Amino acid sequence: MNGAAPSADLRSSDRVVSVIAPARNERAYIEPFCASALAQRLPLGWTLELLIADGMSDDGTRDVLARLAAADPRIQWFDNPRRIVSSGLNAGIGRARGDVIVRMDVHTRFADDYVAQCLAALEASGADNVGGPWRATAEPGAHPTQHAVAAAFQSRWVSGGALSRRLDYDGAADTVYLGCWPRRTFERFGTFDEALVRNQDDEHNLRITLGSGKIWQASGIRSEYRPRAALRQVYRQYLQYGYWKPFVMRKHGQPASLRQLVPGLFVLGLCLFALAGAAGAPAWPLAALLAAYAAAVFAMTMAVRRGQVLGPSILARIPAVIVTYHLSYGVGSLIGWWDVLWHRNGRARFATLTR
Repeated sequence: MNGAAPSADLRSSDRVVSVIAPARNERAYIEPFCASALAQRLPLGWTLELLIADGMSDDGTRDVLARLAAADPRIQWFDNPRRIVSSGLNAGIGRARGDVIVRMDVHTRFADDYVAQCLAALEASGADNVGGPWRATAEPGAHPTQHAVAAAFQSRWVSGGALSRRLDYDGAADTVYLGCWPRRTFERFGTFDEALVRNQDDEHNLRITLGSGKIWQASGIRSEYRPRAALRQVYRQYLQYGYWKPFVMRKHGQPASLRQLVPGLFVLGLCLFALAGAAGAPAWPLAALLAAYAAAVFAMTMAVRRGQVLGPSILARIPAVIVTYHLSYGVGSLIGWWDVLWHRNGRARFATLTR
């Protein structure tokens, strides 16, 4: 099935595209998100349904959803008792009527041709999953910290060269932001692994790749993700990303990319050199590692600065953002590997979604 042109399906009239989105406690964001999703400009012959899996919100989100669904039959919402993304996505897939399923995120702004571009990319590539680049932008009037988080996020040097951060890249990829799938993809490769609180999309894309499937990134699929606004939020987010990555590797016996191993190895090196120094070993290896990392952070900061207009208050925060990205992911990876090696399930403290 891989590589077969899906034009016979995607050009037919009266086709449904299903947009799925997990949500929890999003009262301030859910109504603008629904309006944006329903305002998508679709190709002739396509209609859209919007399926929202609510993770038992307790901030009034459910009242907003009930009002919106009563006013527009294209909106359906339902409970996601497990309150995690993977179970919400699977519930949406199970209810979807569409020939094509598109994932959206409540904290992301989408171009009004986002879905149309997804459909075009599916038809042109014959891929099993398509998506656009992962562009991070701060909210209007945001604190300089969120601007720094967005600027560092976009840098390929900070992210280890991930293709998903390259805004101009078109071609085969190992993962894409969010995703758009013909229904046959889930029939062939299965749905999302509900044992994973984070990285369920990376694991699913790795499953597609290992199964000789095809993932495609198209720069014309445009969206803007709102990153975390404070360093403590970034730390919690990437601690979870790092923690769940070893569980993905255990399942498939390999990482999706070698770059995913680097932060954990770096933090492990820091710990080993620090312990050796405390036991009386020379301190210079630890000092040399820290000096090399400081130089690398400075170089990455200058790389982030190139091509972006960043004020002094934003630029001054970028080194702290980079260190937070790397250390939180690395610490989370080591804790995750400990639990994997001892054959433990994921810890409850890493199963609560962060925002």
